[in-house]
Amino acid sequence: MSDPGDGSLVRSEGWEARNMDQLAIRFPDRAEAGRRLGKRLQTMELDDPVVYALPRGGVPVAVEVAHAIKAPLDLIFVRKIGAPGSREVALGAIVDGKNPQTVINKEVQRRSHADANYLEKARARELHELERRRSRYLGDRAQISAKDKTAVIVDDGLATGATMKAALISMTQQCPKKVCIAVPVAPAEVAKEFESLADEVVCLNPAQLFFGVGAFYDDFHQLSDEETIGLLQAGR
Repeated sequence: MSDPGDGSLVRSEGWEARNMDQLAIRFPDRAEAGRRLGKRLQTMELDDPVVYALPRGGVPVAVEVAHAIKAPLDLIFVRKIGAPGSREVALGAIVDGKNPQTVINKEVQRRSHADANYLEKARARELHELERRRSRYLGDRAQISAKDKTAVIVDDGLATGATMKAALISMTQQCPKKVCIAVPVAPAEVAKEFESLADEVVCLNPAQLFFGVGAFYDDFHQLSDEETIGLLQAGR
């Protein structure tokens, strides 16, 4: 199908069919996505795995994954740093730890004109929220160590990958035996990029046509603190 006069590429019937197939790979909710992801991970026979969820959206996915592969469940706290004027666009991310790590998307920073002052204030704001969640969800309980284990980092999907990169940096500092990133959906180019960053990448739908993670779910509601805590208690 062509759009006369707009200079766009001509889209063949084959192109449309391939991308409609990818859009058809969708999930009723995060729990079902987790069950499908867990089945895929079961075939990999991961050695001594620990599942780490990125809250809040990654928790219902990770609960099902942990159940499927019979692994303990924990959290890794990451907060997205939104771009000026467009908070949904990931300028970067910050991850909790003894030395909180920050990952910046240089291209987004260039296009959004985010200066050092903006980054400093945004980082402080997100770090405060991150610490609030850690206290609320875990209390005084220490994170399960990934040392000499297979760390399986789970989220409900990737968009730019900024938050997952921050989580990956933090996790590798714990000296795991292997790091596996597991998500239901991601842009194909982002999933491919992570293949060079992690030991294993499992993505059920590496989509060429991507409209955001939520476009691949029927139910993609924002989880509350209470719902997240309930899922964690059930998962443990």
